[in-house]
Amino acid sequence: MARMAAEKPKTRIQRKKTEQILASALEVFAQHGSSGASINLIAKNAGLTTPNLLYYFESKDAIRKELLARTLQLWMAPLNMLSPHGDPIDEICQYIRRKLEISRNFPKESKFFANEILSGLPQSRSEIFGPLKELYNTKITVLEDWMREGRIATVDPHHLLYSIWATTQHYADFDVQIEEIAPAKAQDRYAEAEVFLLEMYRKLLAVEAG
Repeated sequence: MARMAAEKPKTRIQRKKTEQILASALEVFAQHGSSGASINLIAKNAGLTTPNLLYYFESKDAIRKELLARTLQLWMAPLNMLSPHGDPIDEICQYIRRKLEISRNFPKESKFFANEILSGLPQSRSEIFGPLKELYNTKITVLEDWMREGRIATVDPHHLLYSIWATTQHYADFDVQIEEIAPAKAQDRYAEAEVFLLEMYRKLLAVEAG
């Protein structure tokens, strides 16, 4: 009976409260990391009492896992869209644009995911890296096929993806650093980053004539 009750669809108010809690928890996790976040702090940030919050989520870890699952889908979506049937350099450039868009539109999610990776994901590695590894290996094969066919320059495909992740996520994860050391560059950083990164990767991946 308890399981049937747990599977009962949520009401509109329950869905709204759930999203309110997750949005508030995302802010707390992004700012304080998993170790610095507490169920009381999340409840306070959501404008709820701790018992009220625990009606929706049984623990801080339950909230964290839900946020991780959602963030992973957001994070994987741009890579999933990289098509083996398009022009290789155009596909990679579109992937870079999508990654920059994620950084610009979802900076809290980016910081949260980065903090979780830095923590080592002690309780959820298989849940997180399982789906990501499968997608990653599929796209590595696509990149290797393009290189073997001579459609893009031969580089290490793993480091190619790592570098794209690092350069695009930097603008969200290290926004405070950018604003502090180069305030004149902070306002238009995403537009300027897109121009710079696309030119850099086009040059890197272009196949030399002859």
